[in-house]
Amino acid sequence: MARRTLVSGASGFVGANLARRLLADGDEVHLLLRPEHKSWRLDGIVEDVHVHEVDITDREGVDKAMAAARPDWVFHLAAHGAYPTQKDLDQMIETNVRGTANLVAAAARANVQAFVSAGTSSEYGYKDHAPAEDEWLEPNSDYAVTKAAATMFCRHTAQRTGLAITTLRLYSVYGPFEEPTRLVPTLIVLGLEARLPPLVNPDVARDYIHVDDACDAFVLAAATDKQDPGVVYNVGSGTQTTLRDIVATTRRILAVKAEPQWGSMEERSWDTNVWVSNPSKIRAHLGWSPRHDLESGLRKTVEWFKLNPDRRSLYRAAQAGPART
Repeated sequence: MARRTLVSGASGFVGANLARRLLADGDEVHLLLRPEHKSWRLDGIVEDVHVHEVDITDREGVDKAMAAARPDWVFHLAAHGAYPTQKDLDQMIETNVRGTANLVAAAARANVQAFVSAGTSSEYGYKDHAPAEDEWLEPNSDYAVTKAAATMFCRHTAQRTGLAITTLRLYSVYGPFEEPTRLVPTLIVLGLEARLPPLVNPDVARDYIHVDDACDAFVLAAATDKQDPGVVYNVGSGTQTTLRDIVATTRRILAVKAEPQWGSMEERSWDTNVWVSNPSKIRAHLGWSPRHDLESGLRKTVEWFKLNPDRRSLYRAAQAGPART
């Protein structure tokens, strides 16, 4: 019998990739989607999944969807505030805190086998080192505060009820279906035209992880029994990459001769020269490590754009503004 899985936020970047991964694994996949969701990332799979249209802030609606889906595993990726255009604090609180609480409560009533929630590295705030999961949290935005609250709620509920809840603190995930205005798709789409976008300080740093590796982590977290209640894992490469390095790698892959114009874009409030993960815990407990280094992951993403010219046109049309790391 096929495993039944439920994914919230499946119209988003990581959620859409995870839904495809679960279908490839042979699961019966149920998607929890807002009534006003954007559907472009689900083109090509919507006929193969079961869609439940409900806002996760609607407790009764979530209960009904959970009862209809009867999932073995729940993957919670719905969130608000991850992008600069999402500035409504009330919506962040409602979605990231209340919505998480509604989903966890419904999952507990449904006796699911595993509940895996997407956290964020922003919960740590600005650190001068690679933080371990038990370090003091100093969230660097309203969004990060609400995500940290969701992580704490998940951990508290797991310890109180025994529900198998895991939170994955994701670092800078990239790959197919990423938000068009983010750095990697902008570098690739313009790079395929032998161009570069405006760029900030070359020393700005991130820890990049390919979305397929992130999906591996979600599935492993759900499949692994007897974990600590409410356990949290960092999901990153463990390697810090500067903007200078990722631009150089992309230029090499695409043979872009244009020279980067550093400082041609104004720095953002979240830019920092230190941002790197410590993935030793997930490696030790789940046996997870990324299958892609930065170059192989970028090459795989470039190939996706080349094989999907319609997608590339969609991305190009959306890239009127500055790229976001």
